[in-house]
Amino acid sequence: MSPFATRHHLVTVAGQQVFYREAGDPSRPTLVLLHGFPTSSHMFRNLIPALADEFHLVAPDHVGFGQSSAPPVDRFDYSFERLTDITLGLLDTLGIDRFALYLHDYGAPIGLRIASRHPQRVTGLITQSGNAYTEGFTPFWNVLFDHAKDRQAHEPAVRRLLEVDATRWQYTHGVPADRLDRIAPETWLLDQTGLDRPGNKEIQLQLFWDYQFNLDAYPDFQRYFRQHRPPTLVTWGRHDEIFGAAGAEAYARDLPDAEVHLLDTGHFALETHGDEIAGLIRAFLRRTR
Repeated sequence: MSPFATRHHLVTVAGQQVFYREAGDPSRPTLVLLHGFPTSSHMFRNLIPALADEFHLVAPDHVGFGQSSAPPVDRFDYSFERLTDITLGLLDTLGIDRFALYLHDYGAPIGLRIASRHPQRVTGLITQSGNAYTEGFTPFWNVLFDHAKDRQAHEPAVRRLLEVDATRWQYTHGVPADRLDRIAPETWLLDQTGLDRPGNKEIQLQLFWDYQFNLDAYPDFQRYFRQHRPPTLVTWGRHDEIFGAAGAEAYARDLPDAEVHLLDTGHFALETHGDEIAGLIRAFLRRTR
């Protein structure tokens, strides 16, 4: 087996089984990859081997996603605070004290809670559609914020976001026609298989509702940016209709040295621009290790 091959593990953290992918030499600088909705660490399946010759990479599945535990909503507190606790618990269990963070979608409020509370542990930030500013919210979010105010009235509309057409759209919207052939159908089909597990839609509805509280933490995240000036790389789909390009550009307000790249694609930029992003990350981590 190649010394850079991806390895797959399960470890118990706070009573939950947490699955994670790992590659590279643990003595090298570590990059922790935090995925978003509705995917899993599978979204990093190509990025991990592309960087494992030089860096140590760890990509967990959040509880409720991928191969990690997915207890029913009445047996686990599905909140971004709790997912943050689990992620920190995993890093502590693995003895990873210093690391850079890759933030995508849901991974942003989780990773930025970690960074703002433990700035001494974080060597840098890479954000791909990982929002930290209200400017990033597009009209896509209207129904979700309505749901946060009145769950019962807006649940039918929100449930449509958990169906296969919506999952496919997340991968294909904003992608130029000449790059659509790079979107592998197993990406959205695998995600949909996870969403269709018994009880998982209720898990996702709970996290949809809890997302509103991430906005309360934005001032803390932005204060962290200003006070600690973490090296930051932004690689964001210019045509993302979930977290708009304004959310990428907003990072420069508090991090004037941030390196911002708006790519000609949508929400899942790694699917269409994986090689470009890997190159940007390699150069960034070399500068910030």
